[in-house]
Amino acid sequence: MKSIIFSLLAVLTLWSCKDKSSNQEPEAETTAEIAYASFGDEISDADALSSTQMTEVYNNLKIGDTVYTKVIAKVEEVCQSKGCWMRLNLEDDKEIMVKFKDYGFFMPKNIAGMDVIVNGKAFVNEMPVDELRHYAEDAGKSTEEIAEITEPKRTYSFEADGVLIKE
Repeated sequence: MKSIIFSLLAVLTLWSCKDKSSNQEPEAETTAEIAYASFGDEISDADALSSTQMTEVYNNLKIGDTVYTKVIAKVEEVCQSKGCWMRLNLEDDKEIMVKFKDYGFFMPKNIAGMDVIVNGKAFVNEMPVDELRHYAEDAGKSTEEIAEITEPKRTYSFEADGVLIKE
């Protein structure tokens, strides 16, 4: 009897420890009759701010302020190394630098120009030169373009815990 219980516990333990990371294919989700590919935590498209509304939110934040929100915007650029970050368009030629919570999931590299809904923490920070150069390198910029980066930049940042991509 003890061996049966022990075996059952071992099987349940192994099953509960299986990897549920980003190696899985994105789940297709339908919200309000729109099909989405879902990455990270499960989210919905309800109450997402437009890029215009999000620009206003960022304009009212100071460095160090954080707000938990959801926004819909167009993807400008995705890390071509792993899909570990993306930039979203805002109004007035501004953009959001999006990274993913706990490095827990990645984006497809071919989604530039597509609309996405991101959920998570929006904040303003100052990005140092070495980090700006790293992202420029990931984006495939030339050596000359990377060398031109000489000053830190105030950035609109976002740590996403979930992302929906319209299919």
